[in-house]
Amino acid sequence: MRERRWETTIPLTFGQVLAVGERLAALGLHPAVPAKDVICYVEEWTVEAPEDFDQLDAWSTEDETLIHVREGWQGDFFLLAGAYHTICQRYQDVGTYCSISHPWRIRDPLRLHDPRSMFWLGFRHAHSFIRVRLHTKEVITPGETRGDAERAQWLEERRTAFLEAISLLELPVETSVEKQQLVLHSSDASVPFFCSWPDAFGPCQFEYNTADAYEFLVPASKLAATAAAEPANVRAYLTGFSEDALVDFQSIDPPARCVYRCSVHCPLDDLPEIRSVIEPDGRLYSTLCEFHTQTLLPGGADASAIIGIVGNEAGFHLEARLNRAPLNEDLMAPWLERVIGHPMVYAPLPPFV
Repeated sequence: MRERRWETTIPLTFGQVLAVGERLAALGLHPAVPAKDVICYVEEWTVEAPEDFDQLDAWSTEDETLIHVREGWQGDFFLLAGAYHTICQRYQDVGTYCSISHPWRIRDPLRLHDPRSMFWLGFRHAHSFIRVRLHTKEVITPGETRGDAERAQWLEERRTAFLEAISLLELPVETSVEKQQLVLHSSDASVPFFCSWPDAFGPCQFEYNTADAYEFLVPASKLAATAAAEPANVRAYLTGFSEDALVDFQSIDPPARCVYRCSVHCPLDDLPEIRSVIEPDGRLYSTLCEFHTQTLLPGGADASAIIGIVGNEAGFHLEARLNRAPLNEDLMAPWLERVIGHPMVYAPLPPFV
């Protein structure tokens, strides 16, 4: 689901983060305490080789994914995807996952959606998939009414954008508008088809699956060609593969920068140590507190809120993510500043990382 997000404007020490937890407890909320076991999400940790992962052996980890990053890439997507597919075929097993992301560009002029979108071509055990995601210029979450005056424009733009991708990929997917939301469905009911990333106007993403591991190699290349005029940031995601397989994937040309992500189970108090392991490029995220906003705003619209800890080379930040804004836009940052005790600014997450 799309979320509204605010973050603190200056780096904090971990001691200041814990002080915010005490502040939230004084307000009647239930934040994590230093000794509490939490899940810490590690992202963008630059690694040179699989043995670098061992630096996290002191903690239990899961969802380990190695990501190959090629920035400013201008190559043949068919050849790149084919190289990953060939190695996947050698090592595929239950639990293995590989996907390659590439931007695509919507030709029709848009005002509410960004013409630059993203797709993922993926290979799992016994099937492959194509996933297409749109990027809106503003986040209007499910249930919010801020975009109602332009709902017809939102729906028309989204339908047009999805139809471009559907046409290029030659998918049996149909679009319609039901209850003032865009609806996508496959005309072939036997094929797994999923919609996700919803906002107030319907899904921002769909995924189409096939048992034919080769089916989307050529269509995905057509979609990639819509953005061929500009350098692309291309990522390949590798999950569940052995170290031998990961070494084999590193032979794919051109060479890629490798970053690692995973989930770490640890006491909250261990976050500074984990941050020191993943410096300088890595970042971490963990939840400090979850609550319903009516707990603090009895007269306001209810929303689900998460206060999270973000750690990077600069220090720690706090973020507030809500499934909708319980107050008027101009009141949200001041209210969150009173709750957290530090200046806050609206900061939506990037949609494609």
